Amino acid sequence: MQRHDTTPDTRGPELSGSRHEFGAIRSPDAPETEGFADEIGTFGYVHSLETGSLVDGPGVRATLFLAACMLRCQYCHNPDTWHLKRGTRITADATIARLSDFAPALRSMHGGLTLSGGEPLVQIGFTRRIFAAAKGQGLHTALDTSGFLGARADDAYLSQVDLVLLDIKSPDPALYHRLTGVDVVPTLRFAERLAALGKPVWVRYVLVPGLTDEPAHISALARFLAPMRNVEWVEVLPFHQMGAFKWRKLGLDYPLEGKAACTVEQTKQAVALFRGEGCRAR
Repeated sequence: MQRHDTTPDTRGPELSGSRHEFGAIRSPDAPETEGFADEIGTFGYVHSLETGSLVDGPGVRATLFLAACMLRCQYCHNPDTWHLKRGTRITADATIARLSDFAPALRSMHGGLTLSGGEPLVQIGFTRRIFAAAKGQGLHTALDTSGFLGARADDAYLSQVDLVLLDIKSPDPALYHRLTGVDVVPTLRFAERLAALGKPVWVRYVLVPGLTDEPAHISALARFLAPMRNVEWVEVLPFHQMGAFKWRKLGLDYPLEGKAACTVEQTKQAVALFRGEGCRAR
């Protein structure tokens, strides 16, 4: 049986796995994601830990994928991270001990730790502890987030974060809601707050043919971001079908079944639109 007390258990399960693996229900007694608000963070629910990542921030990184997310993105490639029940319950102490094994190598390769998911800000207490420990180990830290729960991250939390990877699906409210099931306003307000704080940000924009490739929408987002001097990069990520098998295994209808992947030329055109409005884009 899974426990829900806050008694430290430094043994914990081994952290391993890949974001591309399908996760079964690992913690059937975990609470529901909706309404979950653990400020203490003695333990958390983790999907997987990958080491050697070159795409989740600067340098070579360890990326810890957290379970649970409030969004239901049509092109999500990790739908098995939507619920806490699909994560492995592990104490913060055990997680920190495991990460410390990689810290010397990560420092030597100018990398660090990225918390991703799922949505790390669902588990605000747990991720607060992990970020603080990573900074104590001399690691660069990055938060990969949709920004929908950005209000949960107070200034003290963000002081432990060196870089925010902010995923903005669309600036258009109607399209954003269609893509995710939630409102875009919290994400845009979080972006403005990060700009006011001067917090370094890489914005990620998933380019889906026929959905998020409308030039007017891309230009509108670019104009929103261009004055923000803290936005170091806008990264255009081409849509792919790599996560479709997970939807089928979960018995879910995949909204983008059969949609063609984004081409190199389409990606280049989107990058050019961002650059044309004054953004550093790639």
